Amino acid sequence: MLRAVSVVTLLFHARTGRADASVQEEATRRAAVVARVGAKTLSVGELEDRLSAVPRFQLLEFGATPLAAKKKFLETVVIPEMLLTAAGEAGSHGKGPRTEALVERTRANATLRAVRAASATPERVAAADVKRYYDEHREQYEASERVLVWRIVLATRAEAQSVLEAAKKDLTVSGFSALARDKSLDKATNLRGGNVGFLSDDGISNEAGLRVEPTVVSAAKSVKDGELVPSPVADGAHFSVVWRRGTVKALRKPLSEVEPQIRHALARRASDQATKALVSDLKKARVGPLDAELVRATDLPSFLDSPKSLPLAK
Repeated sequence: MLRAVSVVTLLFHARTGRADASVQEEATRRAAVVARVGAKTLSVGELEDRLSAVPRFQLLEFGATPLAAKKKFLETVVIPEMLLTAAGEAGSHGKGPRTEALVERTRANATLRAVRAASATPERVAAADVKRYYDEHREQYEASERVLVWRIVLATRAEAQSVLEAAKKDLTVSGFSALARDKSLDKATNLRGGNVGFLSDDGISNEAGLRVEPTVVSAAKSVKDGELVPSPVADGAHFSVVWRRGTVKALRKPLSEVEPQIRHALARRASDQATKALVSDLKKARVGPLDAELVRATDLPSFLDSPKSLPLAK
């Protein structure tokens, strides 16, 4: 009986010893420094705690793999926050890690507000800068009318006339699409009903890489939305059956109408540039080398707990 008790006691102490060793190993692992920013350090444990507080759907936006997400979160969120905190730091607060994190976030936000206030406000943007932006982005505020065109390209006028007569008998999306699929020489669009997109007067489509002869646009503009051009249209070396499907009206927004939004856009751009410049300068002065292996080894439970998690490849 005594021997049995002794064996149990030995097993208990052995397991307790292993548990204590495991706890110590975990504490050592979490204490390892993954990044240094000036006098501040970021431990593996602190990074893991920050990551665990981020909703999974937000983590997915940082990268397609756990490693990519961890690196981007560290480089674009944690380190800039530490830098901005250091820039606005006026003293230390020994109030525990959660309170300290809130204090640091407040300092970082205060620094950002100061940078933004000093860089620009919509009211301080020069009128000349507003005019220059308007002129450089005039296509956003002015655009000519565009017509939506579907067409079937044939080799000869006679073939085009024959297909046109068939289209008139069944002027529906399914009917025209079937004709385009079977008859059109334009293999880039024949499987989508001959849809060449919204066309400007010069024949350029809103669909990337598509362009037609201006004669096609002119012919389409001679009829109303939903109508076929009544005769085959010369289309380069071919002839086309042209169906006008719709219209986007011309856009005209004068500078006076869009000036407020341009001022806000320029102020925001100046603010972003000032913030990036500050973070860049602080990085050069205060950020030490990152420990890539520790970043790789950092736990990311938000990815791993879900059956729909990202691939585990590192």
